[in-house]
Amino acid sequence: MNIIEVLKTCILFHNFKDAEISSTLQEISYKQKQFAKGQVIALEGTDCSHLGIVLKGSIEIQKIYPSGKIITINRLTTGHIFGEAVIFSNHHAYPATIVSSAKTEIMFISKENIVKLCSYNEQFLSNFMTLLSNKILMLNSKVKSLSYKSIKQKIAHYILEEYNEQRKDALQLKGTKKGLAEQLGIPRPSLSRELINMKEEGIIAFKQNTLSILNFSALEDILTE
Repeated sequence: MNIIEVLKTCILFHNFKDAEISSTLQEISYKQKQFAKGQVIALEGTDCSHLGIVLKGSIEIQKIYPSGKIITINRLTTGHIFGEAVIFSNHHAYPATIVSSAKTEIMFISKENIVKLCSYNEQFLSNFMTLLSNKILMLNSKVKSLSYKSIKQKIAHYILEEYNEQRKDALQLKGTKKGLAEQLGIPRPSLSRELINMKEEGIIAFKQNTLSILNFSALEDILTE
């Protein structure tokens, strides 16, 4: 595996040349660790002292309830990061459990080395601030989604947010319907039923993982119902 090629897809190394990434890695200490499919990477409540970058494979951020019910909050693949919003907090504990969903390799960079990189590399600092800002915007969007009471409103909000990100009428949905239902906090059958209703109303059309917006005004009207 070419680590430099992978890190070029990571927001922390945006606008870095190959030689710059190589020299940056030589300035710090980091760990690479492999995980088998289904292996726990970090348990909810345990200390987060390192930022993680997925070099290979994929991971799931899961909320595990006492009843045994598991909800997947997010899925991360190659180049994605976890722990960035927790590592510098006063209560630096993982808010959820992280599990590998495939054979995975992760690079771990300690808090001290993140500070070191931010101190001597202005581009890295800028990228790290962008990462945190994006995280705040994403969390604000999720809070807003939770404020909507009906399933139809939650779906309409999600579709419009995806449009703002992808900037095209034909949206490529990420993951499965099961994952989307978990992300929106609604039952999967209810999600499928409401999508069909919105299709019959001429608001959207969908085929496999592509969802097309047919009526923007109707979507916006749903949010004010």
